[in-house]
Amino acid sequence: MTSILILCREDNLTWVNAGYARALRRAGVRLHCVPWGTPFNANLHELIEQCPEKPDYIFHPETDFPLLPWGLAEVDIPTVIFHTDPYAYTHRRVRWSRLFDHVVLLHFGFEDCFKQAGNPRPMTLVHAVDVEYFEGPPIERVFEVSSVGRTEGENYTTRREMLTELSATFRTNEWWRLHPYEEMAMTYRASKIVLNIPRDDFPVDVSLRFAEAMAAGALFITRLPSELPSLGFEENIHFVAFRERSEVPGLLRCYLKDEKARGRIAEAGREKVLREHTYNRRAKTLLELLERDGCRLHAPARRWSEERVRLLYLDFFSAQRCLEHAWLEWRKIAGGGLREAAAGAALLLRAWTRWPRRQVNADAPHSS
Repeated sequence: MTSILILCREDNLTWVNAGYARALRRAGVRLHCVPWGTPFNANLHELIEQCPEKPDYIFHPETDFPLLPWGLAEVDIPTVIFHTDPYAYTHRRVRWSRLFDHVVLLHFGFEDCFKQAGNPRPMTLVHAVDVEYFEGPPIERVFEVSSVGRTEGENYTTRREMLTELSATFRTNEWWRLHPYEEMAMTYRASKIVLNIPRDDFPVDVSLRFAEAMAAGALFITRLPSELPSLGFEENIHFVAFRERSEVPGLLRCYLKDEKARGRIAEAGREKVLREHTYNRRAKTLLELLERDGCRLHAPARRWSEERVRLLYLDFFSAQRCLEHAWLEWRKIAGGGLREAAAGAALLLRAWTRWPRRQVNADAPHSS
């Protein structure tokens, strides 16, 4: 039976990570998360010893728990890092990934960046859906149009403006607040149309919304250009598209009126998602790719000096606002490589001037 150490706590497994975790467990994989009180710079070998058996793989998911244990460049177990949003801070993600043997990307178009940085095994496994939340008898579709996702911040200005305007004309869900996964699934199952308004800084993004909307049997409307054609979805067969925001009200009226066309496209999208884009399928593919690789260790950092490796840790912790941990890494670097010490000092100074130290109750600095 395959065993995996997950570098986060169980409660950090939400949304994408929860989908993978449930699918892996359904496949018979034993998952071991770290306990409460684990410091962000824990010792990896100690975490491994806490597992009931030696794990076959070590996974580093993207969560709000910035754990990066010391020992990734030395451990004799294949390591895997997941990048949910590789379009954000790509240059830093590329750097951190040099600590890992495998890189999993949830969006197309980024593999070359990681290959050029020395990671020979980046793999793209795009967003998917947890089928069990979208099953059950049909329910009344009371919302004409819905959208679930973030709306606060400068990257969501267009989304916020458009949904505000559309709410004055169409019956919508409470799009201005975040929904738990279960509520999102029920909302989409109760929607005739799900509208995707991408982030302003990544306008081709369809995020998880495409799979969730289609699995729920709603018509999915999104902007083009989009990631969807790269996934094999065809406009007016599996989804409907707009190029300009001014087109959206007319498209909504058209497909709300034409129930037959709406149902045909929605059903084609649903069939394709449930066939090709589920977490069960993603987990199976991931395990097959890892097994096929034969447990080889590819991380570029495995061949580096300790000072150079610690500089990556410093970069990671400073980006996560864990400045106490970043400072500890710099102190260890300072006694070794002059070049790395200077680079680390610059990273620390930049981080220190940008934000206050992260306040963490149980995660005091820990020397490794």
